[in-house]
Amino acid sequence: MAEPDLPPLRDVIRRHGLDAKKSLGQNFLLDINLTRRIARAAGALDQCDTIEIGPGPGGLTRALLAEGARHVIAVERDRRCIAALEELAAAYPGRLDLVEGDALALDAAALGRAPRKIVANLPYNIATRLLLQWLKQAGAFAGLTLMFQKEVAARLAAEPGAKEYGRLSVIAQHLCAVELEFDVAASAFVPRPTVTSTVVNLMPLARPRGACRLEDLERVTAAAFGQRRKMLRQSLRSLGGDPAALLEAARITPTARAEELSVEAFATLAAAMAGRASG
Repeated sequence: MAEPDLPPLRDVIRRHGLDAKKSLGQNFLLDINLTRRIARAAGALDQCDTIEIGPGPGGLTRALLAEGARHVIAVERDRRCIAALEELAAAYPGRLDLVEGDALALDAAALGRAPRKIVANLPYNIATRLLLQWLKQAGAFAGLTLMFQKEVAARLAAEPGAKEYGRLSVIAQHLCAVELEFDVAASAFVPRPTVTSTVVNLMPLARPRGACRLEDLERVTAAAFGQRRKMLRQSLRSLGGDPAALLEAARITPTARAEELSVEAFATLAAAMAGRASG
């Protein structure tokens, strides 16, 4: 099927007065070759519903549709963008639904039909909060292809011992396989941000990398990395009780530091903490 003849995105932005708002973390991608590369990084889209967060004038939305997405649900908080997106929906009848609202207040797992993927150029100011929210329902998604600031992407993929390794690394890798796809230069955005961005693929695992509750893992990692330069026998005191006994139950050396522990070790520690609380 031939692609519809769409006006240039710059014309759409000008016609609808869609100057990017800093308060909404808006940085628009206008290069169709780049947006299509992002869409392709998400893998086959023709057998799933694709959820896009913050489409703005519809640059990535166009690419998702052009790359054969079965159905796109675009969640947009900025009412100014809705008219422009409605024009795109008319050009792709039955394949694009618009949801006007705040993504932080929406249950993404309830949008569209399974299998679902999320593909988005996330607003920098809420990107991590959104990801942590989605990870709590990771099993509801077939994949998440997301753009972050490069430093956040590095934290997601960091291995134990790396300076970027931290709480976000553990939680993301406990639930997903994390792959860094490619960087996107600041010059690709309008307006130009001060940082480089990175496209990341997070593929939910069939089962987490350890047997523990996510809330327990969040609590343990918050304590451990909250004082990452200290030995765990010190940093885990904020959990209450005897850290030495907890570490012994998890078979972890008391003199180890948070950055040395694997994801699996943190899961074991979280399970031991929960066992202590219920014992």
